[in-house]
Order: sequence, then structure tokens, then C-alpha cells
Amino acid sequence: MNPTTSPDDRLPYAGLRVVELTHMVMGPSCGLLLGDLGADVIKVEPPGGDPTRRLLGSGAGFFAMFNRNKRSLAVDLKDARGREVLLRLVATADVFCENFKPGAMAALGLDYPSLSALNPRLVYVSLKGFLPGPYEHRTALDEVVQMMGGLAYMTGPPGQPLRAGSSVNDIMGGLFGALGAMAALAQREQTGRGQEVQSALFENNVFLVAQHMMQFAVTGRPAAPMPTRISAWGVYDVFTVKDGGQIFLAVVSDAQWATFCAAFGLDELAGDERLRHNNDRVRARDWLIPRLRAHLAELPADEIARRFEAHGLPFAPITRPHELFDDPHLRATGGLAPVHLPGDTHGGGQGVDTAVPLLPLTLDGQRPPLRRAPPSVGEHSDELLHELGYRDGEIEALRQAGVISLRATGSSVAGS
Repeated sequence: MNPTTSPDDRLPYAGLRVVELTHMVMGPSCGLLLGDLGADVIKVEPPGGDPTRRLLGSGAGFFAMFNRNKRSLAVDLKDARGREVLLRLVATADVFCENFKPGAMAALGLDYPSLSALNPRLVYVSLKGFLPGPYEHRTALDEVVQMMGGLAYMTGPPGQPLRAGSSVNDIMGGLFGALGAMAALAQREQTGRGQEVQSALFENNVFLVAQHMMQFAVTGRPAAPMPTRISAWGVYDVFTVKDGGQIFLAVVSDAQWATFCAAFGLDELAGDERLRHNNDRVRARDWLIPRLRAHLAELPADEIARRFEAHGLPFAPITRPHELFDDPHLRATGGLAPVHLPGDTHGGGQGVDTAVPLLPLTLDGQRPPLRRAPPSVGEHSDELLHELGYRDGEIEALRQAGVISLRATGSSVAGS
């Protein structure tokens, strides 16, 4: 490799330009995936910034998590001069992503037919609540589709539907949008033309619960919610142990059962013919699990974890998300990247030095890096307009007219 080559140039999508007109989680997740893999992702937002920046409560981390490795162009698309800026940008793009309500892009002249006429090689990623059909005009949110798509039913106890503890459909919907973009880019190599890619929350949710649909298909019995399901494994439970500690323990094979019994002095159970095979233990769970709970209750969670790890048995502490900042595996493997979050990337209003999880994969042994922290509003407007051929006087006139927003300073990777 040329010694002057930038590390960015080694990433698979280096040189690819993505224009992203998105908000909340689903759309930004799509751009995040492509940006982490090396693409130049340009986040187009209104002069006042993406409203996601200002969310509080459970939305406080949305912008900070899903908008790294992007440049910000703040422009008013309701103004014809602002739309001209965007069209000039789209003419240079490989991928365009949007996740606004149906009809919004067409009203601005930014739908797929309009943009593909301008740039026939453009891959246009539309991220919606539903794929085209009877539901397509409904307003969807992650929690909406979890309720109507069976995931909330499967997560909560009977009669108490409960959403999953993460924006699973938004994130995976964005992931499938990025996967579709990758497929379309590969096909463009043969055809020379782009195409429209569609990804949707509801269909993603159906994909997530498809295993339960297939369970019904092969057994004729509806799947029970996870808290009351008949486990596929004899031991697959959270145990409350000494001093109120909790730990998840799994024993999923006959060999593991023998090892588990030996490690915890359960010779009588090891020799019990009623427990010889996993399916036998599943049928015996009503009396087996209470007996194991009583046996383990006198041991602290860390001692149980030590024995499970020493014998190669599956276990897990019950961890809260914020505790992962101190996880020894993540810290040792570089799974957390230091980052400075400017005050306008979250509702708190003050800059924050923290760390952010990287993509859960490696390429040639390396995690795709954090190249840019989440940007301030319009942080890159000036440089992007110069790249598009705008002169200083033209940029200043657009700024004075309120068509664009410029920021002289912005985000940076911590320590850089």
C-alpha cells in the first residue's frame, strides 16, 4: 500500500458519497452503517438543526449515537435556493437516504423519479413505517409496530405487552436499508444505473418474530410470551442468589449438565434417570428449577460466575447499559471509541467527553473506526458549499438570507 494512503482510504466505501435527509433513529442508522464503512455521509438538516438533537428522556442519546462519521449541511429546503444547493449535492452523490412521511419528498421534488432523472446512477433509500400496501399511509413508530407486529406480546408477561428495551426496529430497519443500498450499488456495477431501495419498520418487526410464526406452523400451538414460554433448554434462567445478587445461567446440552452437576456438588441430580437428556430436563423444570434455585441461593453471584467460566458454561451478569462503559472486554478490545459530543448534539446543552460503541464487526481484524464525532449544526456547510462550486460571496448571501447555517467550530474525536 502507498505509505501516504489515509486509513480512511482502506475502508470499503471510501470515495462513496451518501446524502442523508433523515431524523430520529431509522434513517440515521442507515447513514451510520455506510459512514462507519468509509462513505462520506452528508447529513442535510434545517438551519435550526435536526430536532432529534434536542430530545430529552429516552431520546437524549439518539443524535449522539447515530450521527457519527457524518458532515452537517444546514439548509432551508423550503427555499428554492436551498433546494438548488441540495440538487447540486445530489448530482455528486452515490446514495440518497430519507425517512420522512409518505409524500413529503415528492412535495419537495425530491422523490426517486425526480432525483434519478438528475442522477441516473443514484441509489435512493426510502425508510418508512410500512412497505407499499394497505398500511403505507399510517404513521409508524418503533413501539407502534412492536405492538401490532407481535414483538411486544412476546416480550411482556401475558396480558402485559411490553416493548423491547431498545429501538430494535428503527436500528434494524436502518441496517436493512444500508444492506439494500449495498446490493443496489453492486448491481449498479453491472447495469450502470441506480435504483430505489425500500426498508420498513413493520416488515422488519415481522422478520424478528418470524421464528414464533414458524413455531406455530410446525406445532399448531401459538408461541407463549417469553416470560411464560416453555424453554427449549432444561436450565435457562435468571437466578437470585446470596445477598440478592442475580445471574443468568444456561445449561443447554447433556455434556454441560454433567459438568454443571460436578461443579456444584449435584451428584444426586447427575445420576437421576429422569434428567438424563435435555428434553427430560425440560419436562422436569417444574420441580428441577426450584431445587436448583434453593441449592444456588447460598452462593454469591461472583462465585457462581467464577465456576461457570472455569468450566466453560454459559452465564451472564445482569448488567445495566451504563455499566458497559466499564466493561473490561469492550475496553480491552477497542469496542468503545472516545468522543467529544458538542452541546448541540443532545438536549443537555453542554459538551460531553465520553465513549461510543463501534460497529459489532471487524474488517481484516480491525473495528471500523470513529473518524468524525457527531457534527454541530451546519458545521460543514461552508466547506461543502465550496466543494459544490459556490463562491464566498454567494455563501455569505445565502447565510444572510437564512437559507444556510454556518458553524465555525464543532465536534472532534476526543484526544485529537
